[in-house]
Amino acid sequence: MKSDIEISHECNIKDIEYIASKLNISSNDLELYGNNKAKIKSNVSGTKDGKLILVTSINPTPYGEGKTTMSIGINDAINKLGYSSIVALREPSLGPVFGIKGGATGGGYSQVIPMEDINLHFTGDIHAVTSCNNLLCAAIDNHIFQGNDLDIDINTISFKRCMDINDRALRNIIVSSDNEYKRNDGFDISVASEIMAILCLAKDLDDLKYRLGNIFIAYNTKGMPILAKDLKIEGALTLLLKDAIKPNLVQTLENNPAIIHGGPFANIAHGCNSLIATKLSLTLSDYVVTEAGFGSDLGAEKFFDIKCRTGNLKPNCIVINATIRSLKYNGGCPKEELKNENISYLEKGICNLQVHIENMKQYSSNIIVCLNNFETDSENEISYVRDFVQNLNCEFEICKSHKLGSDGAIDLARKIINICNKPTDFKLLYNLDISIKDKIDIISKNIYHANNVIYDNNTLAKIDKIEQLGYSKLPVCIAKTQYSISDDAKKLGYPKNHDVTVKDIKLCSGAGFIVVLMGNIMTMPGLSKNPAYINMDIDSYGKITGLF
Repeated sequence: MKSDIEISHECNIKDIEYIASKLNISSNDLELYGNNKAKIKSNVSGTKDGKLILVTSINPTPYGEGKTTMSIGINDAINKLGYSSIVALREPSLGPVFGIKGGATGGGYSQVIPMEDINLHFTGDIHAVTSCNNLLCAAIDNHIFQGNDLDIDINTISFKRCMDINDRALRNIIVSSDNEYKRNDGFDISVASEIMAILCLAKDLDDLKYRLGNIFIAYNTKGMPILAKDLKIEGALTLLLKDAIKPNLVQTLENNPAIIHGGPFANIAHGCNSLIATKLSLTLSDYVVTEAGFGSDLGAEKFFDIKCRTGNLKPNCIVINATIRSLKYNGGCPKEELKNENISYLEKGICNLQVHIENMKQYSSNIIVCLNNFETDSENEISYVRDFVQNLNCEFEICKSHKLGSDGAIDLARKIINICNKPTDFKLLYNLDISIKDKIDIISKNIYHANNVIYDNNTLAKIDKIEQLGYSKLPVCIAKTQYSISDDAKKLGYPKNHDVTVKDIKLCSGAGFIVVLMGNIMTMPGLSKNPAYINMDIDSYGKITGLF
């Protein structure tokens, strides 16, 4: 089979104005970035009341399981069936593009295009987030250098610098101002920054400015919070995001609309595309297909308990993506044997699918499990998974959109439409009136299936301080490994009788949630020994290779 970029370059790409016309968006409502991508102006809104489809997953392997590919395939198939549908996705981060995972524009014959533009700088949104973040950091240190009128306690500054590249050397640094003072600092990756979360949860430009002003940056020496608006910087920060707040319109290989906007990671951030993009899409089409990053224990939980709560969204269908490969991986199958038929490893690992089905049933009964099909899957393995899912009273289908495009997702699309026509019984996992610890406890025991949550005195003191300041009614955003439902990447399958450990707490009052860091999670990833960039190149004619 041809490479993703070869397939991408061979497609018949349409002018973006034609794609917009399919959504009844006029060219006057677009800000063009060339012929094949555009921003949609802020005043655009449709008249439809679309159905919302969330694609989530079991715990992934390091190789990726094709959740984006499936989302695009479902979208193309729904359009082929005669309905209008938009796929609403996150923007790829340069970190994984050049790291281990590669791009995030789908694969095979289910892609969004132009894939090289989307995977690289796109329309500059993530660069704008990075600049906005680092302007605030510069303002904090400048204020201290200029006399520190706000009496900032430099030992409590929690707002870090960021960049959109994996660089472990920047996790812990020392910053200084002409030797006047020094303090410990560090970098997060841009897509884990609070600025990215704010961009993705803001309702409009005014809400964006309000949230930016409410970013907690430090305490003063009397223990009172210092917010970004105390530096009189929220206007300038909003200015840097004036274009980034507008959703980006592109297309799939089959020339169907795709809106790509915002890109927070799910293991260290809240893992969903922008609320503005999703809500706009729901007014423009019959169906909206979106995804939440990594497994349902991370992306889906945050999609529901943070994004849906903030935007008053109610998904009509939850699609749980699984692969034979990932199930065998969760059963302890060695990498070199993942492509071989082996029912015993499948039997050991299918409990991971079970726990994700159980978890999603806590939110809704409108669920379908979809097996993302690989050519190495045997009929015996497929039958085993189908029987297992059906015995749990759950819908099941196979997706072959990677190889066949929309034709490989038609049966899946039909079942999803049938599920969307059922009444939704969607509910949230917890209410906001309970304590921060109780929220952490509910997620840890109901979603991670932990026995206990372990805190040290420092994290308990931080929780107490946040509650004393009146922030106890915020939802929580847990940062942990994506490879396990626990906080330990080595505990595959369906780990039981385990504890989770809270190592730090961070108030993100602008975004409107509290970050809880568990296990050994890092908010600035590192590069692997053999990063993806090794295979990337461009020749003198501009032909790109190795980007996937």
